[in-house]
Amino acid sequence: MSQTIGSSHERPLRVTVVGAGPSGWYAVGALLDAPDLAVSVDVLDRLPAPYGLVRYGVAPDHQKIKSVSRVFEKAARDERVRFLGNVTLGSDVSREELLDRYDLVVYAVGAQADRRLGILGEDLPGSWSSTEFVAWYNGHPDFQGADFDLSHRGVAVVGIGNVAMDCARVLAKPAAELATTDIADEALEAFRASRVEDVYVLARRGPVQAKCSPPELKEIGELPGVDVIVDPAELEDPEAAGEIDRQSEKNLELFRELAERGDRGSPRRIHFRFQVSPVEVLEADDGTIGGLVVERNELAPSPGGRLRPRGTGETEVLPVTAVIRAIGYRSLPLPGLPFDERGGVVPNDRGRVVDPDTGEARSREYVTGWVKRGPTGLIGTNKADSAETVAAMLEDLPGLAAGAADPRPEAFTELLESRGVRYVTFEDWCRLDELETERGAAAGRPRVKYCGIDEMLAVLGELEREAEAGRPEPARAAEG
Repeated sequence: MSQTIGSSHERPLRVTVVGAGPSGWYAVGALLDAPDLAVSVDVLDRLPAPYGLVRYGVAPDHQKIKSVSRVFEKAARDERVRFLGNVTLGSDVSREELLDRYDLVVYAVGAQADRRLGILGEDLPGSWSSTEFVAWYNGHPDFQGADFDLSHRGVAVVGIGNVAMDCARVLAKPAAELATTDIADEALEAFRASRVEDVYVLARRGPVQAKCSPPELKEIGELPGVDVIVDPAELEDPEAAGEIDRQSEKNLELFRELAERGDRGSPRRIHFRFQVSPVEVLEADDGTIGGLVVERNELAPSPGGRLRPRGTGETEVLPVTAVIRAIGYRSLPLPGLPFDERGGVVPNDRGRVVDPDTGEARSREYVTGWVKRGPTGLIGTNKADSAETVAAMLEDLPGLAAGAADPRPEAFTELLESRGVRYVTFEDWCRLDELETERGAAAGRPRVKYCGIDEMLAVLGELEREAEAGRPEPARAAEG
């Protein structure tokens, strides 16, 4: 490596991070904290707004979790960092063009797809993925205008992780409480008109194996106007005693408390059902969902010793007309990168992208977050994951060839401008953020989001015209 790359401010290490979610920002933070490293980082995202999962995945009634964005904002305001939103890998810029303009490229794109049930009737109207549902009520631009009809009396949520808990809680929560959050306006109106009365949360294994965290489960039990129905008989499973850990022990305690309460006549109910698997979504005469067939499971030891569900042939039909699958996310292939379809990840060695044909690490390309390890863990899990990737990057610096990339910061923005790409800077985002929070303050909410890309760009365009005309930027100028 040329000794000037990364060792002086005259030739800082040039890095781009593709993806402005938690894993991307944690990688930026690790780079900025690296001792004796002169670095310049561009963070790209296909959306105008940064923060990814924090903005579009965390439930709107979990504002405390969303506050982690302050950590990322600190990194974004560092003079060594640029945020460039509204830039899409594959259409606005190619992988090869990134490698031509940066010394190192880090892909931190998360998981944009969902896992499917693989059963008959899964694609009927009213069968949704949690990926779509969560993104819709959080104001993700890709899902505004989506048809989430909440006139159903009964809804099944398949899965018992934290995402399933979010879906069940939001479905059952009074709309008046959602109205004090940053939920998308379109979704808020739908929840105000909701007719949902019964939500069935379905777990293919028992309560001991439930993946939800105790705080999420406790929150379910505290919903006003909602009864939580748990069959005490489904909580007793002597075979699972060897799998009880601290989390499952707390969950069992909470489930038992809920089972003692029973049905108290509240207007809405959340039913927890254990050891059942969906086997068919029934079609009604009008082509919509007429019910969900579930099969009773028994738990049997796998070759590895863990208990796995096995169908018994005993079935029942749940009285639901909508189904939400919340059984996990999947990453999608990235242009020009190898991809493990089974694992849903880019093959890698501690973050180094690996060519599966040769087993060799690709030069100058890295991954972090869900595209690296799979969709597991909480937001904070990404911190150690990104630190590991950055450590691998720093280890590789001595072998970095000089002259592999155009070191000028303007090299990339010149490319975007030549193609007419209206990239969004962090200063642009701060203007949008200020307007959103001002709109929220007027409505007694944390913020009122701009939910469409065109809407965001139009607001920024109006602010630019105001500035060019020599007038101040009134907060209300672009709200109409």
